[in-house]
Amino acid sequence: MDKMIDNPRILRIISLFLACLFFFSVRTELANNEKPAANEIVEVIRDVPLEVFYDDESLIVTGLPKTVNVTIKGPQTFVLSAKYARDFSVFVDLNHLLMGEHKVELKYENISEKLEVTLDPPTVDVKIEEKITQEFRVDPEMNHRLIDEGYVIKGKTAKPTTVFVTGAKSTIESISYVKATVTGEKGIKESFSQEAAVKVLDRDLNKLDVIIEPGTVNVQVDIAAYSRELPLAIVQTGTAPEGVTINELTTDVKKVEVFGKKSIIDVLSEIIVEVDLAKITEAKTYEFEVKLPEGVTKVTEQKIKVKADVTKVEVVPPVSSEETDTTVIIEDIDS
Repeated sequence: MDKMIDNPRILRIISLFLACLFFFSVRTELANNEKPAANEIVEVIRDVPLEVFYDDESLIVTGLPKTVNVTIKGPQTFVLSAKYARDFSVFVDLNHLLMGEHKVELKYENISEKLEVTLDPPTVDVKIEEKITQEFRVDPEMNHRLIDEGYVIKGKTAKPTTVFVTGAKSTIESISYVKATVTGEKGIKESFSQEAAVKVLDRDLNKLDVIIEPGTVNVQVDIAAYSRELPLAIVQTGTAPEGVTINELTTDVKKVEVFGKKSIIDVLSEIIVEVDLAKITEAKTYEFEVKLPEGVTKVTEQKIKVKADVTKVEVVPPVSSEETDTTVIIEDIDS
């Protein structure tokens, strides 16, 4: 035995064997440490409501998520119990903080100490501001393309006309628009009213996170047929009777309101009244119908009174040949 121990070759073999044995023992131990215990599991509980504690009567807090994800790891019994009972809570306490910007840590309670808990996110950046309320006028709006071509929006009114908006001071100061939008099918021809939600926007039309009271208003939209006021033009047609000379034709109506499709009405420059000269026999006031251009549905004056200034000459009928012929009879007188 002493000879074997003194033999360097034998010692090298024994050392190599012990080194290999130690290596594989350590490796097995590390592998076992990396694997969870047979009854240990990991679960992610999503969308857990975040409870926030602060003075919500006078302060507004922005930056906090509404929900968080909670990862729990540990013995299967405890993990499944927490997952399905969901009797724990995730919260953040801001009561001790002053107004301004802060990074706060989310906390949890009523979770077994045997579980390893990870919150996502673990911390958040919040802004604590003064809470203010301000009154704003509501601007009713509607897409004009919903109105039939022959009609226009004459007016829009909201009841109530104003709402109270509550939010952080910086948010209230950034308000540029308070609108209530009504909707409908294309081709609207009649006035209507509709309940519309109020939305608060900044200058870039981003919707702001505020409290609106009331949140809806009644919008009355007044619709009317499209019209334009156009000058009246007298156009003479036909021929005046013999002996009648038309000196002047005038009317007290200078303009009429014309109704119809916008695309047609907008290209018109005047409305014509055709005066048939054959009907004018003396100096007096006559009535003529207004000629409606194609596409015009109606005018405010369908008939126009036209005053005729005329000169009338008495026409002498020609003398017949029987009245002008004279017969002379000469008798032969014997001397």
